[in-house]
Amino acid sequence: MEHSKITTVHGFLENSAERYPDKAAFVQDDQRITYRQANFRANRLAACLLQHGIGSGDRVVMLLKNGIEYVVSYYGILKAGAAAVPLNSEIKADSLAGLLHELQPRAVIVCGESERVLQEIDTDCLGIPLVVVDGPSAAWGSRRCSVVRLDEIVSDAEMQNPGGTHLPSSLASIIYTSGSTGKPKGVMLSHSNIITNTNSIVQYLKLSEKDIQMVVLPFFYVMGKSLLNTHVAVGGTVVVNNDFGYTASVIRQMAAEGVTGFSGVPSTYAYLLHRSPLPAFREKLPSLRYCTQAGGHMSREIKEKLLRVLPAHTRLYIMYGATEAAARLTYVEPERLPEKLESIGRPIPGVTVRVLDENGCELRDGQPGELVASGANIMMGYWKDAEATARVLDENGYHTGDIGYCDQDGYLYVTGRKDDLLKVGGHRIDPQEIEDALMSTGMLLEVAVVGVDDELLGKRLVAFAVPLGGATCERDLLSLCHAKLPRHKVPGEIRFLANLPKYPSGKIDRAACLASAR
Repeated sequence: MEHSKITTVHGFLENSAERYPDKAAFVQDDQRITYRQANFRANRLAACLLQHGIGSGDRVVMLLKNGIEYVVSYYGILKAGAAAVPLNSEIKADSLAGLLHELQPRAVIVCGESERVLQEIDTDCLGIPLVVVDGPSAAWGSRRCSVVRLDEIVSDAEMQNPGGTHLPSSLASIIYTSGSTGKPKGVMLSHSNIITNTNSIVQYLKLSEKDIQMVVLPFFYVMGKSLLNTHVAVGGTVVVNNDFGYTASVIRQMAAEGVTGFSGVPSTYAYLLHRSPLPAFREKLPSLRYCTQAGGHMSREIKEKLLRVLPAHTRLYIMYGATEAAARLTYVEPERLPEKLESIGRPIPGVTVRVLDENGCELRDGQPGELVASGANIMMGYWKDAEATARVLDENGYHTGDIGYCDQDGYLYVTGRKDDLLKVGGHRIDPQEIEDALMSTGMLLEVAVVGVDDELLGKRLVAFAVPLGGATCERDLLSLCHAKLPRHKVPGEIRFLANLPKYPSGKIDRAACLASAR
């Protein structure tokens, strides 16, 4: 069956297992499993969940690192008709307790590293009947819940697909936002939301069973999840690498595995350019067909360097999206990128993005307004938060909170966020403009500008910067800023750090920067 005719997310795995049963589906370190193996293992997990009375509409929390066990668990949950709720496996007990109370899950699948954090929580009080542990390392004592080992459930022995009726409109997953703009919210995505977006991404990236995707982004992050679903949909191969801190090993594995696609957020590419042997491997990546970037604004400086350093045959896709959009909203065609370097592109197939004013009227010819998106990929709403849902979803679509404009060619641009604008001495300032000016000096790996409360100015600008070389000094940077920016936009202070604080997705944690600036 063509992937475009699939109606459930787990149908992607079942279809590829039928079409490419002996093809390598997932690679992790020295482990490799075929589509047949992955599907049988997911079927066995689904059977276990169903035997424990877990099914349609139930939430199953996943506290797993990227890997084969994650993949099997994700599709197994969906096969049972439940909703997969992936969380950061490094979450702290207090935060986890709050989310479990909010979600009321019927099961938790946890890795050995996160097991003790879960044990700090009274799972009996929460009424969680089943805990599945991958590599247990602790005793569970007298808990009322059933505790089973994942490796005792899953195996490569043949087992038929569970069957059952799964409506495309039913809840497939709840993915929590990073919390970069407030309290993390649980984005509810239906099977249809995810399938629609997956098919659109497959279409514009021209993915096929020949593609091999290197994944360094966490699967619990919506962009990581889209990398998984798109390549399973076409019968491609997913190579999981959890050692991005050792960028040289990532590049070497890309060459060894014949990787055709690599994806990252801005910081991913900043580190690949400046702290990896990517330039030296330029001629050793003949299979690298494309690279994609999303997850926030990437400076012109990094884009230009990537276009110079990547192999000549590698196409660079700059993309824009949101968790609320099941991943993707727009992209820039690689052949148009040099002339549209600052753009986030045009809407992907099946999506409409308009620039609207406060009254919902469409703005054209470069007039600034809010980007509002509509399409079958837009979320069902936020889990148990009708008020937050109503703030971003209305008859016009999903209000992204991003301010931007559309040029005469129909290409969209983001100039900042509604909630990021800073008032400094009576001026409205967008930190992105200042960050771009600082990055254009060529002296920094990455930078974040925040506004610190100030009695006289309202806000005082502080830049947190990671220098490329030890000789970089504040005076030189400020001098270059004065040449590029009006005085009121020049930071009052620049603080140098070895690394900027980040969320697990790789996005810069501005709240942590601001907290340290006070």
